[in-house]
Amino acid sequence: MLDALATKTNMSKKDVGMLLDTMVELAYKEVKSAGEFVVPGIGKLVKVHRKERQGRNPATGATITIPAKTVVKFRVAKAAKEAVL
Repeated sequence: MLDALATKTNMSKKDVGMLLDTMVELAYKEVKSAGEFVVPGIGKLVKVHRKERQGRNPATGATITIPAKTVVKFRVAKAAKEAVL
């Protein structure tokens, strides 16, 4: 991927790598503080709170309580879905 981006943008692989690393750091920071990070045309990372719920232990079949937690989800943009599908 770095090779393809470097060729397309006429940038060095090192610069492309630094750009992607910076974008990842920014995405983590924005999701943590604002709750979402949008990559136009691709999708967005969204922080979601899951409620406590009941589940089953697959080994024993016993009912267990899965505690509430916050997770990060990726929601694909409509344009990306249409381009791929």
